[in-house]
Amino acid sequence: MAVLRFFKLPKHQQYQYKPRFWDPKKEEREERLQQIEAMKEGDPEALKARLSANFRKGYAKDTSFRKRQVRRSNLILLGILALLVIFSYLFIAVYLPKIAESVGSGGVQ
Repeated sequence: MAVLRFFKLPKHQQYQYKPRFWDPKKEEREERLQQIEAMKEGDPEALKARLSANFRKGYAKDTSFRKRQVRRSNLILLGILALLVIFSYLFIAVYLPKIAESVGSGGVQ
């Protein structure tokens, strides 16, 4: 007995992955060579690109500079917070009783 089908079911799709080798050092070297060639030709855009790339590379390599900056920023923040706590305590200890007294007496001295 033949079974009649009204709809044809699609077959599963297979993923055809072909791995490719990627050498980031080779790509970086080729990019630098292209920049050098453009520099030899006197292209001002190539000079700008080279300077910006060097800035990015230098900042990424020097992690100690960033750590020092973050530590300094955190110490400044901690100092400001300590000063605010001290001033708040002094305000509460010195001026709050006077304010409470004047409010309690109806503001008349």
